[in-house]
Amino acid sequence: MRPSRVLLGAFALAAVADLAFLAVGSDTGHVVTKPLLMPLLAGYAYVRGAPRLLLAALLFGWGGDVLLLSDAEPAFLAGMASFASGHVCYLVLFKRYGSGNAAPRARAALLALAYVTALVTTVALLWPDLPADLRVPVAGYSALLTAMAYGAVTRFGLLAGLGGALFMLSDTLIATGVAEWPQLPRPDFWIMLTYAAAQLLLVRGTPVAVQAPPAPKALLAN
Repeated sequence: MRPSRVLLGAFALAAVADLAFLAVGSDTGHVVTKPLLMPLLAGYAYVRGAPRLLLAALLFGWGGDVLLLSDAEPAFLAGMASFASGHVCYLVLFKRYGSGNAAPRARAALLALAYVTALVTTVALLWPDLPADLRVPVAGYSALLTAMAYGAVTRFGLLAGLGGALFMLSDTLIATGVAEWPQLPRPDFWIMLTYAAAQLLLVRGTPVAVQAPPAPKALLAN
């Protein structure tokens, strides 16, 4: 069996286990399985020849995952900063490799309007209910996340775009919890379901031409 399939299967198994632990309310199981997700997904991306920017984005996601296991506000802010660093990596990745897959200008303009509307509406609704010291960091992070999601769909296409949209949904669910809005049963289950799917779709949505390692110079010479 190819290493990429083994690592993808291990990621899927860890994700299912993590969701199962969340579904039954096992915090101990979640603490064990959550930190496994991004290293396994990064390993899968690595053996497929993914660029370093994609690997860095996933590893910053791992840092955010670990930090958000704590309920303390400093850990929350540090986790948000780690995820923000991952979004910057994604943005540079899209800019560097996405020119050949860029959406037509008219479609990109319509998508920009939709994403800006979603950003402004979400922040405006959450603002009054967020703790005062978290309002500006959450708004800034939300703007960066929205830019990442927009770049995913306009530069890498539908699959990566769906990943970006699910990332927005996952983090919006976190923000509604911070704002103490009414939550779905087992809110962490839905957060992790959308988050794990988002990162997987971003990896799978990265064009194969970007992920493929360059051909050896000797072969090119022939």
